[in-house]
Amino acid sequence: MGTGKDERENLLALAQAGGISLASLSDMIGRNPSYLQQFIRKGSPRKLEEQDRRVLATFFGVDEAELGGREPGVREKSYMKPRAAPLRADWVEVPRLDVGASAGPGALPYAETPFDAFRFSRRWLAEQGLEGAQLSAITVEGDSMEPLLRDGDEILVDRSPRPFRDGVHVVRLGDTLMVKRVASQGQGRLALLSQNLAYPPVEVSAEEVEIVGRVVWKGGRI
Repeated sequence: MGTGKDERENLLALAQAGGISLASLSDMIGRNPSYLQQFIRKGSPRKLEEQDRRVLATFFGVDEAELGGREPGVREKSYMKPRAAPLRADWVEVPRLDVGASAGPGALPYAETPFDAFRFSRRWLAEQGLEGAQLSAITVEGDSMEPLLRDGDEILVDRSPRPFRDGVHVVRLGDTLMVKRVASQGQGRLALLSQNLAYPPVEVSAEEVEIVGRVVWKGGRI
């Protein structure tokens, strides 16, 4: 069996090498976000449960012995083996940014600092045509995009460099970050359109506005 300290150091090294947070790994094995942090820093629990260790070892492609399991070549009796947990390893973390995109009269953005993350199935992203997309999540503020987007909705913004096409985008106009339907008007002009008819269209020069990214998904309370 492992020494306790070694298996904790091994797990921390694997997580750091893969750029994966301990909170995400804890979630992957169905534990609370601080579970593996406590295991590594405080030695609580003293050792990983068999099922958790197997999922983590499979995810990192290492022998279970590195995480406190039996040494390679030592076989367990079949009746000792728990039912294998379903793997949830093939996920993509999308940062949630501390930024509000105004869907109203406009607002100054906060620092674009991740404070959390969403996890999306890599397969689902591929099905949506978003494989390899540069995604981040921000919050909608205001009512100008209702009923399409409501105040408090969170949206996925694809910042990948792509040729412009009409659609819902997050744009920066001066110091203001906004989410609007953007339509080309020809001759280097763009129209920033609201879904809420109480807000009139705004026409600007394409040079005045920065297209931050295209809105590709939304989530919010019912």
